[in-house]
Amino acid sequence: MSKTWFVAGAAGGLGRHLVGAALAAGHDVLAADIDADGLCELDAVAAVAAVAATGSPTGRLITTELDLTDRPAVDQAVRRAVTAFGGLDVVVNSAGYRGVGSVEDMAEREWRRTIETNLYGSIHLVRAALPILRPRRRGHFVQISTIGGRRAQPGLAAYQTAAWAVGGFFEILARELAPIGIHATVLEPGGIRTARADEPLPTRGWHPEYEPTVGRFARTYQRNPDVQRGDPARIAEVVLRLTAEPDPPTRLLLGSDAVWLAPRIAAARAAQDAAWRDLSLSTDRDGLPDFTSTEVARMVRPDQP
Repeated sequence: MSKTWFVAGAAGGLGRHLVGAALAAGHDVLAADIDADGLCELDAVAAVAAVAATGSPTGRLITTELDLTDRPAVDQAVRRAVTAFGGLDVVVNSAGYRGVGSVEDMAEREWRRTIETNLYGSIHLVRAALPILRPRRRGHFVQISTIGGRRAQPGLAAYQTAAWAVGGFFEILARELAPIGIHATVLEPGGIRTARADEPLPTRGWHPEYEPTVGRFARTYQRNPDVQRGDPARIAEVVLRLTAEPDPPTRLLLGSDAVWLAPRIAAARAAQDAAWRDLSLSTDRDGLPDFTSTEVARMVRPDQP
């Protein structure tokens, strides 16, 4: 069944592949991006999608220039999709910005640009689309994030701080929307082979004390093929599949690097929690019941909807 897709960050990289895959599957797409020149090139993507449709009707495409940090503009773009196509079903955010530097040395404007684009951009898009999806009691939000939302990589403090926040935001969102029938999924890929992955990283701009951490990261990741394992075309097909699933996951790892990292990160955190368990428990007031038997415990259990 044909759906209406809203794809932010659509002009390049993974976003462009998402637009092409959705169009080839017969879905209508509003493609949004801050890059106006890149949006102009999506006509070629639509033409390729029409060929890939192999006899089936391809979806319709409209484009709009959009800065996700501008909430009124996001509202207007979402309304445009509804006006043009008569509804809204899938909202995908592939937009993002990656600042690199030490916590101390990164410029204030870089911190703000990274957090506002990656975190507030996601929040703005969700809040703009919810008044449309909620009354219909269906729809799917898909956020392209990163395995960095579970990691703690020196040099990527601003980027991964936003990713950690986005992951938590989407987990809360998924729990709030579950009784309504709307899905929310955050994708956590490792490295993806895109043009942005080939952009040079800064190799200076921090105090020399950060060379063993931030400097090593920048040198190791610089155009390293082992960092760029993900195929954006295959990820686009995964997104298509997810939006057709009746019970999609809230979080989904993508790529062998992400799958390798995630359990090791969890195990290291669990080991540290266990090592300091007695000290953690020492702060409770006396005379309280076992927390596991309380109503609060039943409410906050992460394995419950």
